Amino acid sequence: MKNFTNFIISLAFVGYIKPIPGTFASLVSIFILFPFFYFKILSIKIFFIIFILIFLISLYLIKLYSRQTNTHDSKIIVIDEFIGIFLIFLFYDDIYIINNFFTIISIFFLFRFFDIIKFFPANLIDKKMLNSLGVILDDIVAAIYTILSLYFINVFIQ
Repeated sequence: MKNFTNFIISLAFVGYIKPIPGTFASLVSIFILFPFFYFKILSIKIFFIIFILIFLISLYLIKLYSRQTNTHDSKIIVIDEFIGIFLIFLFYDDIYIINNFFTIISIFFLFRFFDIIKFFPANLIDKKMLNSLGVILDDIVAAIYTILSLYFINVFIQ
């Protein structure tokens, strides 16, 4: 179970890439998720159900990993970046700007910006929620800020 947990929470060991595992995990997440959403392999309802399942499984595995290693929000845990990017892709058709390349680049840089800066309430979540939910929620907030930013950009471009 320990190897499975490490595999999942580190996004197939991407979390072990130094020095910026979150950035690498965001890139890998985009490369994994983009084809699924671009080619509309599944309906958005199915993607949403998959998102919820990954979210719930990650909550459990992050908690398990944190107990096993006696750590909180280890740099190795990057499944939260995957969840944040996944949430953004659930809105891909609505936040699409100009072309796929520009949209993907915008998603990557905006998400990384919001994930690193941790604007309210992500900063409070990061400092006060010292559990697996807190590990994931600050990335959810970064994803929401990214989605809102891309909606706002779309208003001026369209």
